[in-house]
Amino acid sequence: MTDSIQIGDKWYISARVAHSDQRAQMIKHDGTFAVLDRFGDIRPFDSGDGLYERDTRFLSRQELLINGVRPLFLNCNLKDDSSLLTVELMNPDLVREGASPIPKGTLHIFRAKLLWSSACYEHIRIANFGLETVSFELRLNFAADYADIFEVRGSTRARRGRTLPVATNGSDVTLGYCGLDDIKRTTLIHFDRAPSVLGPDHAVFEIMLAPMGEWHLYSRVHCQTGAVAMPPAGYHEALRLSAAQRCAANRAQSQITTSNPLFNRWVERSVSDLAMLTTAQRDGPYPYAGVPWYSTTFGRDGILTARECLWLDPAIARGVLSFLAATQADAMHPQSDAEPGKILHEVRTGEMAILGEVPFGRYYGSVDATPLFVSLAGAYYARTGDLDFIRSIWDNIERALGWIDTYGDADRDGFVEYERRSTNGLDQQGWKDSQDSVFHADGTLAAPPIALCEVQAYVYEAKCEAAVLAKLLGRRDLAASLRSAAADLKRKFEQAFWCEDIGTYAIALDGSKRQCKVRSSNAGQVLWSNISSPQHAQRVIEGLREPDFYSGWGVRTIASGQSRYNPMSYHNGSVWPHDNALIAAGIAQYSHTADALKILAGLYDASLAFEQHRLPELFCGFPRRPAEGPTLYPVACSPQAWASGAVFMLIQASLGLEFDLARCEIRFNAPLLPDFIDWMQISNISFAGGCVDVMLRRYEKTVGVDVIRQSGNIGVVCASKPANESRYEKRATRRSM
Repeated sequence: MTDSIQIGDKWYISARVAHSDQRAQMIKHDGTFAVLDRFGDIRPFDSGDGLYERDTRFLSRQELLINGVRPLFLNCNLKDDSSLLTVELMNPDLVREGASPIPKGTLHIFRAKLLWSSACYEHIRIANFGLETVSFELRLNFAADYADIFEVRGSTRARRGRTLPVATNGSDVTLGYCGLDDIKRTTLIHFDRAPSVLGPDHAVFEIMLAPMGEWHLYSRVHCQTGAVAMPPAGYHEALRLSAAQRCAANRAQSQITTSNPLFNRWVERSVSDLAMLTTAQRDGPYPYAGVPWYSTTFGRDGILTARECLWLDPAIARGVLSFLAATQADAMHPQSDAEPGKILHEVRTGEMAILGEVPFGRYYGSVDATPLFVSLAGAYYARTGDLDFIRSIWDNIERALGWIDTYGDADRDGFVEYERRSTNGLDQQGWKDSQDSVFHADGTLAAPPIALCEVQAYVYEAKCEAAVLAKLLGRRDLAASLRSAAADLKRKFEQAFWCEDIGTYAIALDGSKRQCKVRSSNAGQVLWSNISSPQHAQRVIEGLREPDFYSGWGVRTIASGQSRYNPMSYHNGSVWPHDNALIAAGIAQYSHTADALKILAGLYDASLAFEQHRLPELFCGFPRRPAEGPTLYPVACSPQAWASGAVFMLIQASLGLEFDLARCEIRFNAPLLPDFIDWMQISNISFAGGCVDVMLRRYEKTVGVDVIRQSGNIGVVCASKPANESRYEKRATRRSM
């Protein structure tokens, strides 16, 4: 066992094995995901490997052995769209009593795994490249512990449910568990050919294979909760359906191609990871936060991922808004930190959540999800013009605004604060939810209720966006009131949060309204919402350029030299891709696109060092050193939705890309491309009932934009200079024309 690493509040207990050490392979479809080693196995040795659904591990062991020993590893590959894992193995020297020895490398073993409709499908193909017929035994070991996801992460339970007797029948095995919640969970294992031996935890196949002969086995592991479900498809049908779903999703999105193949790999990996993480809900697609620990709906993560991808695929934003509107709190429930109008933080469906052993069944301990929900609604309308949908969730928007002004601002000082009500929920309820993430200059933790600087910026944006929507819906008095409230907040914010001592915004105000004078990336996120004055924004940007903030790979969460700075911490000195994307978008709002480009370049360089060009949830904040890559954080989720979406927000910031409904224009405001990209083509940009493809080319001092395909009445404008006014001022001006 490794030492404990605290990742967030006390329930976010350590993973017992760092995935950066074991090179885990992850596949997912809808609510089912698998964590496998590079052999394609699930090893039961104190790891998080397994087949999971509904926060439960339905398969905790699955090992392939040849004559009782593990094959030798050759290669593994995750298909570009993350739908299929393929593994290649070979036999070691095999000696078996009564059979001829089999020299190393005689047998080639191919494994392919995919997930579809609550089941894991596998194809095993064994080929004999020897000159003689060989006989050997293939053994598959399996087990199911039905551990809750929180148990896997280290939580202990005083009591558990009962394991059901194993049933075997020809080529089928049924494993089961009845939880303390009285829900029956079943693992159904099916082989397409009957094993020579089928036991409660293993299947054995006796194989005789001629020279150049092949032997095939197809199997299926089906996760079932509660009542009997429809039988799943066969392997080839599941493969066909999976491929068709991916193709349909790709056709609906914009595509990005550049002159740089390595940058293209980063983009392609991000697209495929987002497709894998996006899960079909009753209300539409929702990007689950990350695999393995956060494979569920998170309010903040879903909203910010939708914002990152909004210009590419507005359907994600609509799905997120629909789900969060449907799950909005309508009553006080202190144990889940719920209050009327508040937007969801997290949903869990495992046994421990159902029983209340953890508070996250439907948990609302997030201070920022509610204003971010309102902002996403405004941004979605600005991108799509879909006023009918906005009208359908307007009541939810008004209730969210009501929460901001009442429960969110309980002391009526004009700022939204948080303080935990639940006995075992989150202490810190901003995006930096580690217990030690908000502190004073001397390292003393801030006492609640806490008002985070970026949360006030989110509230400002929410009121500005809601004012636009209210006016469109004929609520002119409300629109005027919201505009006035936003202006008051902007003035109060500058007075209360600007800290001349550190040359930036204080990370927070504590319960006594004292500034937490800490230089943090939170101040960079403030810029994203346009609440900052130009003078203070300039100071923040200058500070973010400095080596104590910018590691060479990205902006650190906390500047080096601050009292709790630790480049190996979760939130106090690490680098988070999504945080950097929001900062870059904010910097670009204030016409510092070159600085946004620097962040893009640093994260691009980091992507080259990570396996499969996949940016993880976070990585360590050590300074960049020549000929060395970034340092992995041991239990970071990878893939993580908002890390995958970061590249798209970075591209948008660098290109000054915006959508102007009033003029029916796609605008590029003083676009820039990094020096490692000569040209970028963006295809299938749908807007205002039309569609365009554009080509951007980098010249010595400018970037040119050419329209290479166009349908509908859409204008494409490339402005040589960035606009000076905020995006709200720009939109207000255009509506009045």
